[in-house]
Amino acid sequence: MLAELKRLVCEGNMLLPHNNLVTWTSGNVSGRDAESGLVVIKPSGVPYDELTPEKMVVLDPQGSILEGALQPSVDAPTHLYVYRHRADVMGMVHTHSTFATAFAAAGRSIPVYLTAIADEFGQAIPLGAYAQIGEEEIGQEIIRSIGTSPAILMKNHGVFTIGDSVMAAVKCAVMTEDVARTVFYALQLGQPKEIPPDEVARGHRRYVDKYGQR
Repeated sequence: MLAELKRLVCEGNMLLPHNNLVTWTSGNVSGRDAESGLVVIKPSGVPYDELTPEKMVVLDPQGSILEGALQPSVDAPTHLYVYRHRADVMGMVHTHSTFATAFAAAGRSIPVYLTAIADEFGQAIPLGAYAQIGEEEIGQEIIRSIGTSPAILMKNHGVFTIGDSVMAAVKCAVMTEDVARTVFYALQLGQPKEIPPDEVARGHRRYVDKYGQR
């Protein structure tokens, strides 16, 4: 089932350690098939260098395993809740990347101190309230607090990113950690000033409309 989506989800997962966003077996990437609504997600507790497309797990929107010999990520209820409540989301990533998670541990959002934040996120990266791990509570808080941002820091936990494709969500996870690192160091030098909202909006529109090839 869903051979191409399995390949993409496996590739997305492999990009997490490649970009130093995860340690050991933590973190996960999932993707949703637009036609069937089925979700492909990383198996739980499997080392990244052992992952293959065939080891990805296929779930229905309620979490039943439709294909796969391994158990899905323990974060599957979070991913599925978001997919059920955001029709625009086709890919999702969870990491405990160091700098972004430091902001989550401190209970701090990341304001728009950088043009890179304006470009990629179009707003501050929000902070979600603490939520218990295991069932749907994290997904509920993501939906409640993420707004129009493609990323959210969950208090005392880590980073969740969403996108209109698997790779869009992975890119967002990479960019979240990148700007968190820069902001962390900037805060050691003093208090950065936020970019005004109208300039944030202008920069974001320009990035969305003109960056990259068309």
